[in-house]
Amino acid sequence: MPEPVKKAVSAFTKKPKTQEAEEGSSVVFEAVTEKPDAKVKWQCNSKDIASGNKYAIAANGNKHSLTITAVTKEDANVYAVIAGGSKVKFELKVVEKPAAPAETPTEGPGVSSVEPEQVSAPPAAAPTGEETAAPAHDAPPAEDEQPPDTRQDLTGLFTEKPQSGEVTVGENITFVAKVNAESLLKKPTIKWFKGKWMDLASKSGKHLQLKEMYDRNTKVYTFEMHIIAAKANFAGAYRCEVSSRDKFDSCNFELAVHEARAVEGLDIRTAFRRTSEAGKKRSGPSTSSTDGNEDSGELDFSTLLKKREAVQVSAEPDVDVWEILSHAPPSEFEKIAFQYGITDLRGMLKRLKKMKKEEKKSAAFLKKLDPAYQVTKGHKIKLAVEVANPDVDVKWLKNGQEIHPTGSKYIFESVGNMRYLTINHCSLADDAAYCCVVGEEKCTTELFVKEPPVLIVKNLEDQMVMKGERVELECEVSEEGANVKWEKDGVELTRDESFKYRFKKDGCKHILIINEATKEDCGHYKVKTNGGESMAELLVQEKELEVYQSIADLTVKAKDQAVFKCEVSDENVRGTWYKNGVEVKPDARINITHIGRIHKLTIDDVKPEDEGDYNFVPDGYAFNLSAKLNFLEVKIDYVPRQDPPKIHLDCLGRTAESTIVVVAGNKLRLDVPITGDPAPTVVWTKGEKVVTEGDGRVHVETTKGHCVFTIEGTERQDEGVYSVVVRNPAGEDTADINVKVVDVPDPPQAPRILSVGEDSCIVQWDPPQFDGGQPIIGYVLERKKKKSYRWMRLNFDPYPETTYEAKRMIEGVPYEMRVYAVNSIGMSRHSPASQPFVPVAPTSEPIGLCVDDISDTSISLKWRRPERIGSAELEGYGVEYCKEGTDEWIPAIQGLTERTSMIIRDLSTGDKLQFRVRAYNMAGPSAPATLAQPVTIREIMQRPKIWLPRNLRQTLIKKVGDTVNLMIPFQGKPRPKVTWSKDGEPLSPSFANVRNSEVDTILFIRKTDRKHSGKYDLQVQIENVEDTASVYLQIVDLPGPPEALKIMDVWGFNVALEWKLPKDNGNCEITGYTIQKADKKTMEWFTVYDQYRRTNCVVSDLIMGNEYVFRVFSMNLVGLSPEACNTKDSAYIQKTGIDYKPPSYKEHDFSEAPKFTHPLVNRSIIAGYSATLSCSVRGIPKPKVTWYKNKMDITNEAKYRMLSKQGVLTLEIRKPCPFDGGVYMCKAVNDSGEDTVECKLEVRPQIAREEKKDDKK
Repeated sequence: MPEPVKKAVSAFTKKPKTQEAEEGSSVVFEAVTEKPDAKVKWQCNSKDIASGNKYAIAANGNKHSLTITAVTKEDANVYAVIAGGSKVKFELKVVEKPAAPAETPTEGPGVSSVEPEQVSAPPAAAPTGEETAAPAHDAPPAEDEQPPDTRQDLTGLFTEKPQSGEVTVGENITFVAKVNAESLLKKPTIKWFKGKWMDLASKSGKHLQLKEMYDRNTKVYTFEMHIIAAKANFAGAYRCEVSSRDKFDSCNFELAVHEARAVEGLDIRTAFRRTSEAGKKRSGPSTSSTDGNEDSGELDFSTLLKKREAVQVSAEPDVDVWEILSHAPPSEFEKIAFQYGITDLRGMLKRLKKMKKEEKKSAAFLKKLDPAYQVTKGHKIKLAVEVANPDVDVKWLKNGQEIHPTGSKYIFESVGNMRYLTINHCSLADDAAYCCVVGEEKCTTELFVKEPPVLIVKNLEDQMVMKGERVELECEVSEEGANVKWEKDGVELTRDESFKYRFKKDGCKHILIINEATKEDCGHYKVKTNGGESMAELLVQEKELEVYQSIADLTVKAKDQAVFKCEVSDENVRGTWYKNGVEVKPDARINITHIGRIHKLTIDDVKPEDEGDYNFVPDGYAFNLSAKLNFLEVKIDYVPRQDPPKIHLDCLGRTAESTIVVVAGNKLRLDVPITGDPAPTVVWTKGEKVVTEGDGRVHVETTKGHCVFTIEGTERQDEGVYSVVVRNPAGEDTADINVKVVDVPDPPQAPRILSVGEDSCIVQWDPPQFDGGQPIIGYVLERKKKKSYRWMRLNFDPYPETTYEAKRMIEGVPYEMRVYAVNSIGMSRHSPASQPFVPVAPTSEPIGLCVDDISDTSISLKWRRPERIGSAELEGYGVEYCKEGTDEWIPAIQGLTERTSMIIRDLSTGDKLQFRVRAYNMAGPSAPATLAQPVTIREIMQRPKIWLPRNLRQTLIKKVGDTVNLMIPFQGKPRPKVTWSKDGEPLSPSFANVRNSEVDTILFIRKTDRKHSGKYDLQVQIENVEDTASVYLQIVDLPGPPEALKIMDVWGFNVALEWKLPKDNGNCEITGYTIQKADKKTMEWFTVYDQYRRTNCVVSDLIMGNEYVFRVFSMNLVGLSPEACNTKDSAYIQKTGIDYKPPSYKEHDFSEAPKFTHPLVNRSIIAGYSATLSCSVRGIPKPKVTWYKNKMDITNEAKYRMLSKQGVLTLEIRKPCPFDGGVYMCKAVNDSGEDTVECKLEVRPQIAREEKKDDKK
């Protein structure tokens, strides 16, 4: 049998892993190969590494190591080790040495800043603010099972892709993408999208900023997308695309926005958030802004304003900044951008330029087209507009070109004022801008054609080819011209320089072509579309050389010619002839020829020394063909004329007991030397039957000295003992020749599938009934997918057992198996195919098995679904139990249960049982989930306990007529006895309803009355153990009226009243009284006091000459009393000549001279970065504020901006230069006086970039 093709496996037994090292240290990566003589190559960023001062490469047998000395930040790269067809990637992460705390300024939580010129490596997305999270350190090495590729991937441009992230409403998040430009000829172009179509470049503004940085040392571009003050509608799918000439790459990521948390307080320090980090690193430790050493940078006042608005009582709605900008003059753009926190001024102007002014109400259109429409490819869409004039004609344009009716593609309709354009069978060519024109007016829209998912109609099929042959993997998709992606073992295939892979499209068919397949091409190939995928396996086998005709033994006399001849399947195969192990060289007598598939060795004028064993060995194959040359020596003896016949079997090296073995289908030739004089006659018999040439396969030939018996194409029935009889007048001789016909075995019986796994199965079969006359060497197995016609061989060396585990199958796909039997002659026909089966793994074990409840004869178990279900549906659960000390598991129920809980009944009290639960699917039972220890079947005594709710631990107040429904849980086993009583007396069913269960009790009163007030006692009792709880119920009603309301005194315009408490307080405390008055003439009542607490009062401001009566209502928590208590007498206010002189008061002077409550602070700032000076002033009336620089008034200077809000004065200096340094003074003046405050401002020049690099070193 030829050598089998081995499956692709890793060349490494130990792989290097990602490590982390400090700067200046050394790091060692180790790898162990499977073979000690394997060639190993190390790479850094896809470039080969050689030993030197930086790298040290060592190899000891199958152990290989890479040592990197004096690690720096530039060594933080992706490394790889390659051996044979395996490539393992790993990373080196470099961390800085720990620094002193003073060197690293700290910030408040959630507040960070970004320095535009500093190239950093943050992750793609941050959870809150602009904080970034580092990736995991212990990332497993990635291994690619394909021939190593030492150059960069032509399509992969990202070195770091943006990752999905989460953010809370109002917070910030940053997405980062990095591109290595070392191999690019042109600067890469990047685009950010939201959803499928929305380009975010035009959306830059208050909530979105796009940044770009470049590091000349590492030649890496860093692109950042900052989302500021995220809103709920920002959530969704995003896409990042990067391109550079003919290279392109894209990455999808998602953003999740969570609800905002409540604002606990306002921290003005965090509100003044810095937007630059450069000043911090140069200014040293951060200090308070009042000390004058604050880091330089721009202050985000919008954050402060937003938080202050959140503290106010009413929150203003969000302002549409673009609406303000569209109506503002260009001179105000910078002011508005500063006010609303728009820092990307250039992006704002670009977007503003693209925005269209609000159109006036159209005179031609009553209803215009929507801004955009979307339609699925192949469907139709109708665009509709409503015009003002029903008789007007309209024109439809597509990308500026008028649409003319052609066939059934476009249909124009006019119905009253409506105008319709119908587009049938939409294709990608219809994805365009459409316009409807009426006279001089027009309305436009965009039509987006959405492609339906491309489905795979015809799947790939497994293939097995010979080495060097051409391979075509073909699939068929649902749409012509669709794009597909090919992968091998999870790695995308590209058209490389050697044209190893070719991709062909033929309508809906897509073909992957591999020229001259090699063993490295073995593996799983996958084709992917946006609507599905298909996978197939490719096996490459070494070419098998078949022998059509082998060389045969020869017996040759002296001076005769000996010819050895053989025929093989490949005419290009050469070979070598050997005699007794020594190569045969051609000479004058020996001739070696090779014509097509036939190889000949011809020996002329045979001599005795030519006798021996001859072998033919094909080049490149581990087998040979052998035969023996026997030399027949002819002796001439002078004998009498009468010589009896003689059969010379011993001359052939055979004896009478020898057996001649012939393979079925081959030629049987028995050449028997005979002697005798006169020439004898020859008769061949088999058993009692004389063999003749009747059937055409048998030939008998007699020549001088030989009788030849030939059977063409031997069969099994030709086996037996053949007798040859020679006779002449001198006598006769007889010899028996035993012939054994051997053949390939019969096919085995149909294999049986014993069990299946996630990607494997165990198959078993019976040996063939007939072994072909030779012992069975082993078996060869094949499998195929049920819907395919291509069988794949699983083993190439004969497998000696009758049970085999087949692996590397796809879970959920139906397969069939068949078997071949192999003996020394060859391979049998295949067996019948097995029953179809589907590889599927059992589920994982159920989780969380526990005892829910237990009694003397039953137990309640509960569990949760398995974590892994697999591709097969879960059929149910099997519950079993066994007694402690035995191994006999007894099913708790017949069959399976679909529930995740069960009550097992009729158990013996006192038994100690172990329980287990297994999940079942098509593959059988899962691993069992077992209780940690056996359980004794005995009800657990639980003390009675009442769990009184918190709201019932204080008096429960209800109004008369309300419903009372009290549910009080309790515990206890066995079920306790529950008793309710009120004020020591048992409750009667007519008074209140009680319902009890095993775990709670309910007290229900449908309609309450005052008599239901009182103390309710609950008692829970089990035998002599009890627990009690009390509930106080208070039923309240409206109070009665006060009593004995009297007029105690009348003087001037005042009346003194007094009354007594009401007899009925409504079963609760009197909370107050309402006193009303009425003029006896009108008897209209007016409230004088409400919620009055005392039982006496003075009613004032009565009108002179009127007579008054009074009444009082009592009040409790239910409300006012239904009736009032009226005075029996009335009070008359006498008319008197009183001359009232109002007192004179001196008017208070509230004026106050200006006074600065918070002074200006000396500042030191960086040139080019806007700065502010702040102070606060107090004064009445509001003082007039004037700012001076070096005692010069700067009020009208355009470089300065003065702000005043609630006494806080702010001077903004826009992009100061060194000449703006000096002494700044703020002066506040009003009629009561004046006050001044001043500070010194130092403006430092910016530090050059080269100086910053030197500082870092």
